[in-house]
Amino acid sequence: MNRQTRLPAAFSKVSVKSQTVIPREVRERLRLKPGDTLRYRMTEAGVLLDKAPANETDDPFATFSEWSNAADEKAYGGL
Repeated sequence: MNRQTRLPAAFSKVSVKSQTVIPREVRERLRLKPGDTLRYRMTEAGVLLDKAPANETDDPFATFSEWSNAADEKAYGGL
């Protein structure tokens, strides 16, 4: 029988302030250190969490995806 192996799961709870502790296994796997930025990507299967590359976190407007359409680029691209 072909049995699929799963990687171990890690869990944490969300506090009343919507905060959570990143499990040690995850911090080690992502090589996280204080000051690092996490990236959350929405997919059909769920949410992917990884360490954001430095070049993505340098753009202060990267968070505002609602401003990234062709009309906005035309209107504000030269600013």
